[in-house]
Amino acid sequence: MDSMEAGGEAQGPDAVDIHVGKRVRHRRTLMGITQTQLGQSVGLTFQQIQKYEKGANRVSASKLWEFGRALDVPVSFFFDDMPDGLRGRGGLAPDRADSAPADDREPDLMVKRETLELMKAYHRIADPLLRKRLHDTFEAIAKACSGTKAEKPDEQAIDPDAE
Repeated sequence: MDSMEAGGEAQGPDAVDIHVGKRVRHRRTLMGITQTQLGQSVGLTFQQIQKYEKGANRVSASKLWEFGRALDVPVSFFFDDMPDGLRGRGGLAPDRADSAPADDREPDLMVKRETLELMKAYHRIADPLLRKRLHDTFEAIAKACSGTKAEKPDEQAIDPDAE
C-alpha cells in the first residue's frame, strides 16, 4: 500500500481505491456472499477483503482480475460509476479522498446495506405481477412523500384475474 508520500507524511486512501473497494463490496453484497467466502475464492482472509473494500489496500491488477472472476463481472465493472472528478485524472493527479469536503459528496445509495437488501428481496419474488405491484406501490409512496400526486395505477397491471 502506498500510504506514504515522498515527504514521509501519511495520507488517506486514494479516492480511486475507495471507489474500487465500494464496487467490490457492492457486487459481493448483491451476490449474497460474505467477506470470508470471497476471500476463500481469491486466496485472501476476510480481514484483507475488508481492507480492500475500504480502500485501505490497493488492489493489484491480478487481484482485480480474480475479483472479477469470483464476482462474475468484467474488470471494468469496478470502475463503473466513477465520479467525474476521478475520471479526468487518469490516475496521475495527487487527488486524495480526504481532500474533498464531506458536504460536497453525494451519498451512493447503491452501496447502502438497506438498498442492497431491498433489491435482493425484490428479485427473490418470482411472480412478475407481484413484483410489478410492489414497484407501483413504492412509486406511489415516493411520489406522495415528495409532494407530487401519485398517478392512478394501470388497472390491467394490478388486476389479479388478468393472468
